[in-house]
Amino acid sequence: MVANGNGANPGDKVGGSAGSAPARQKLEKVVIRFAGDSGDGMQLTGDRFTTEAALFGNDLATQPNYPAEIRAPQGTLPGVSSFQIQIADYDILTAGDRPDVLVAMNPAALMANVSDLPRGGLIIANSDEFTKRNLAKVGYEANPLENDDLSDYVVQAVPMTTLTLGAVEAIGATKKDGQRAKNMFALGLLSWMYGRELEHSEAFIREKFARKPDVADANVLALKAGWNYGETTEAFASTYEIAPAKLKDGEYRQISGNTALAYGLVTAGQLGDLQIVLGTYPITPASDILHELSKHKNFNILTFQAEDEIAGIGAAIGASYGGALGITSTSGPGISLKSEAIGLAVMTELPLIVIDVQRGGPSTGLPTKTEQADLLQVLYGRNGESPVAVIAPSTPSDCFDAAIEAARIAINYHTPVIILSDGAIANGSEPWRIPDVSTYEKIEHTFAKSGEPFQPYARDPETLARQFAVPGTPGLEHRIGGLEAANGSGNISYEPKNHDLMVRLRQAKIDGIAVPDLEVDDPTGDAELLMLGWGSSYGPIGEACRRARRKGIKVAQAHIRNLSPFPANLGEVLRRYPNVVLPEMNLGQLALLLRGKYLVDVQSVTKVEGMAFLADEVEGIIDSALDGTLSDKETDKAKFARLAAATVETGVGVNA
Repeated sequence: MVANGNGANPGDKVGGSAGSAPARQKLEKVVIRFAGDSGDGMQLTGDRFTTEAALFGNDLATQPNYPAEIRAPQGTLPGVSSFQIQIADYDILTAGDRPDVLVAMNPAALMANVSDLPRGGLIIANSDEFTKRNLAKVGYEANPLENDDLSDYVVQAVPMTTLTLGAVEAIGATKKDGQRAKNMFALGLLSWMYGRELEHSEAFIREKFARKPDVADANVLALKAGWNYGETTEAFASTYEIAPAKLKDGEYRQISGNTALAYGLVTAGQLGDLQIVLGTYPITPASDILHELSKHKNFNILTFQAEDEIAGIGAAIGASYGGALGITSTSGPGISLKSEAIGLAVMTELPLIVIDVQRGGPSTGLPTKTEQADLLQVLYGRNGESPVAVIAPSTPSDCFDAAIEAARIAINYHTPVIILSDGAIANGSEPWRIPDVSTYEKIEHTFAKSGEPFQPYARDPETLARQFAVPGTPGLEHRIGGLEAANGSGNISYEPKNHDLMVRLRQAKIDGIAVPDLEVDDPTGDAELLMLGWGSSYGPIGEACRRARRKGIKVAQAHIRNLSPFPANLGEVLRRYPNVVLPEMNLGQLALLLRGKYLVDVQSVTKVEGMAFLADEVEGIIDSALDGTLSDKETDKAKFARLAAATVETGVGVNA
């Protein structure tokens, strides 16, 4: 039995009797997963529940999971969409490993998610959708709500569709509109269970459907019907209370990684009194950055949706050449297409920000799933020696400061900077303490002026950034391009010694970027194991280290945010610990770099399932590292032979 906070599970019937009010239980935390067909509105339902939790003051973390197919057949496993949220009365780092409560809107949603539910967990299922046809689509021979298949769980079968249609019948809503509103019934029921009022959700619905008042009325009635069902039925013996979290004083809002990146770019433009120009092409999971920035033209933001990835970065480079700050956003496939243009920005030494929201690959791969497999591509995926700065935010809220830092580096050093986010960060959300922007240092983009000495490749002695003149400035006419330039004058040069000098200068400029030292969380100061991470692994690693320390295990944690250049003290930190373990959602890319640069035996633990690490998994990694079994692995050749044999035997691959 997996307990929540005080040891009670959401499905446990504690207290209460027929006709009495449900008992109220206090919990420290709960993990809820909404799951249904891609057209069932699970993302909207989860987002609304998240907003209510944020308004109430809970700490929270969310993780949506979208179908990879745009129009998967209705009621099938590939079409399942889910949204997981953890809410708590203390600070949390992840959206939770496994749901305590699963809301399943159809058989496919149940089949796709029930294996993640711990024994004793609560299933709330829309029984109306468990028809013979829908059951057959996913291979159920019998209705699991009516037999012993789910005996390990507490099951509440609720005819959500029927109850919703009954609720909207009075206003003459169409059957189609009524069926579409059943997700609001689920939201109302969960809001009742966890003591959340409906006022804000009702206001949201009426604003969202302001031009369709009939649809708004239907959704509000469905929302209230779900609440009233919980209030009047005797099926639920308990409701639950999760108190507000004790967070630092300040004003908070819920924010996703993509939204935080957009706000950071807006803020960077204001700090530098610069126009921000986004030249981009829509691609999952980065498109929300374009959508958000397009709303903020009043902050001197120009957004351009180009016809393809190459045109998008071309527009951004042109904007930077003209004195603005050019931005382009994409995912792994787009980085491939933009690689030649990034090389041009390296050669011309222009400030440029490239946002890569990583997803599963290669090719189209898993477009809605997360991965960390673009690291080597963004560092080295261009012809010639083509160094760039790389920053990897660790959480959704960290994206705000990462965007500002990227802008500051790009402008101060006249270089492209790549922000390496990923799907888990981009789509996940958490409370964000709104900062006082007046405390941030200004960003100064220094331009050469008429009458002053000017050479396009004369360099600042500290940053090695070249001189910058806005095209059209009288007396400062110049030419730059993709051909190698003479240091100083910028004239085209094929001189071997000059090319060697310029290659080394461009690398030295990146190596000389001032980045903060790596901070290590080592409470006792004498841990022998360092858990290292980057990107979205911050939450699972941090939570696993917390759990290990509560058991008396000494473990240190460090998270690398600056991947190019590395923090100056990184080598010293790595050599300080006898055991260094690095979980990554790739096949060991950062571990490869650290071994090669610092000659330290970094133990790599890899996962490429399109899903982020769970804290449970990392906790197991810590145990294995300390008992010496982590390195007791098959050789690559043996593992390949085993996987190949399994594929031949079964016709499908197996997990490594």
